[in-house]
Amino acid sequence: MNATTLASLLKKGDRVAVSNITGREAMNVSVISQQFCNNVIVGWALGKDGDVIAVPGGRDIRVFGQFEELMKALPPTERPNKVIVYSPPDAVYGDVKEVIENGEGTVETIFVITEHVSVEVTAKLKRLCDLAHMDIVGCNTLGMINAHDRVRVGAVGGDSPRESFLPGSATILSNSGNMVNTIAAYLQSAGLGVAYGISTGKDPLILTPLKEFLALADKDKRTKIVVLYVEPGGTYERDAIEFMRQRKFAKPLIVYIAGAFAEGRNISLGHAGAVVDGACTSASDKMRLFDEYLGIPPFDPTDEKAARKNIARTRRGIRVATLHAFVPAAMALMDALKIKQDFKPERPLALNPWIVELGTLARKLPKTLALEPGTIPSPYNELLARQLKGDLGRVVTPQPMRNASHASSNDGATPRVYGYSLLNLMTQGSFGHSVLLSWLGVPPTHAFETTLFEMCLIASITNGPGTISAQGAKLSASAGNEPNTAMMTTLGSIGSVHGGNGKAAAHFLLKIFLDSGLTDPYDRQKAPDLDALVQKYVASYKKRKLAAKDAGIEIEKVPCLGHPVFNQETVNYDPRERAISRYLDDHKLYNVFLDFYHRLTRGMMSQGVTSKVHAVNLDAAIACVCMGMAWPLLVDKKIGIERAADLPFLTFALGRVAGGASEYLDHRESGTDMDMRAPVSECKALTRAKD
Repeated sequence: MNATTLASLLKKGDRVAVSNITGREAMNVSVISQQFCNNVIVGWALGKDGDVIAVPGGRDIRVFGQFEELMKALPPTERPNKVIVYSPPDAVYGDVKEVIENGEGTVETIFVITEHVSVEVTAKLKRLCDLAHMDIVGCNTLGMINAHDRVRVGAVGGDSPRESFLPGSATILSNSGNMVNTIAAYLQSAGLGVAYGISTGKDPLILTPLKEFLALADKDKRTKIVVLYVEPGGTYERDAIEFMRQRKFAKPLIVYIAGAFAEGRNISLGHAGAVVDGACTSASDKMRLFDEYLGIPPFDPTDEKAARKNIARTRRGIRVATLHAFVPAAMALMDALKIKQDFKPERPLALNPWIVELGTLARKLPKTLALEPGTIPSPYNELLARQLKGDLGRVVTPQPMRNASHASSNDGATPRVYGYSLLNLMTQGSFGHSVLLSWLGVPPTHAFETTLFEMCLIASITNGPGTISAQGAKLSASAGNEPNTAMMTTLGSIGSVHGGNGKAAAHFLLKIFLDSGLTDPYDRQKAPDLDALVQKYVASYKKRKLAAKDAGIEIEKVPCLGHPVFNQETVNYDPRERAISRYLDDHKLYNVFLDFYHRLTRGMMSQGVTSKVHAVNLDAAIACVCMGMAWPLLVDKKIGIERAADLPFLTFALGRVAGGASEYLDHRESGTDMDMRAPVSECKALTRAKD
């Protein structure tokens, strides 16, 4: 390792560059880091040269297309000496190699955030960095924080590093990045702050092993205690213990080893390197190794006096068996070794249940066990309030459902759909009504909704024999398949390009109307200002379209505007959508989503985004009908957003599969078998014969 101190890995004044900085995670973390310590000077991402990432309350971050370009553009005194790699696994090698080739003599440390980098690539990176005299941390590190200098790289500290990391005497070395944050918060309750928090990473091959961090911690004057969070997999802890024995390591340890509960069970701990693959790699093996090194039993919270006595005797530290034991163990260790608290604890470690739902059980439990709801800290109290009041859609906790269903039941006498007797539905309802019940979980509120839904089903049956789905059914008939196979072929022939764009339209409408205050999609008088919504969206779309043109890339299309058949006039209409609109007009009904779509296609032309008024196609009409039924249920949190978004696609698929069956029946009865084979003379071999 080239670093000689923990501070040389990260300190105030370091200049940080971030790869793939325009990616969602890299951008969010960089903005928070910039607001915390202003140490991100630059980033790079392919195709993003010239972009600027705005940082509210901090210095904006300039973006280059490549690392080589930023190194040439910056004067030597402003070039980065630390690099964070957020690239996808396949791009990590190329990005690190570019840093090595262009940053030698300037870049000191590379932090690789990316997980699941192959062992072969990781080994090459280590060799290249050694030759270039650069340190490399990761892969799968969350980063590092220097609490005394108030600087960080990566996401250590989360969104509020100032709260989690008060300057102090403990250095945390953890396989898990998030556990660095958790342990730092726990230690505050013992009056113990943090000198450095380091996520070592937990890919199968760790580029900077634990023993090298321990060597730096041993020399660090600020570090009085070293806290280790260890996961199964790898032999780095065995090597570290051997190093500490040889080095006569002077700093006491507090050790927690995770994963013993998973032994003998088919449970994955998540990190790519947390895999037991030999001697000294299981949680139990690592517990034994540390207990042998520490020379005392694990911490027993019920006998702190014995723990203090044991710690004072060996002075090597102690292992804790549970996370919440960190606080009493740290206090016992500090007391035994005469290490002063860094500050007076302000937050005792205690249960603070945010939500308590004991029901009738509360009357039966002793008062000491019948907990009262605690105080939900910010920002979680605001998030929960928004979830309960403002956000759309039901949030469901998944549960085992193999033999359970909300949608159906059968007690041996009466099959039911969401509690409604199937026998009654057979005699009293229509097919459309029953399908909507089975999809929405409740019967449709208005009779016209069933009519509109059935119009959508009928409109979906066919758009002629040339469609992809019709051809799929014909090919299945020609292959001699049974009817069910032809119906599956029809379903397999529709997707986001053909027939399935209604789901995209649903997500589009959800995004447009999310904060509009809409409650009743059928009330014209209470509808939001649609022209304002159109103007806002079209202005944004026009700006993105111009930027895409300058970059030479294709702009995303507005879902369900235009149709390859109905696209020849200055003002275009899909006749199937027109039939639905006429029904609404004739019956003096209103659908805010369809109204928005009509205004949008006119607004696109009037603002010069399109050269014609595109048709609002059938997929859009289906999406508007389905969103009309789903919106009140979303507002009341009776269904989830994904269920609402799936409804248009399901509607089209149900109608079209009936049409596919008709194509199958017709072709089997009247058609000749279709031969889709291309003549040998027209086939081209793109590889040479190898034998």
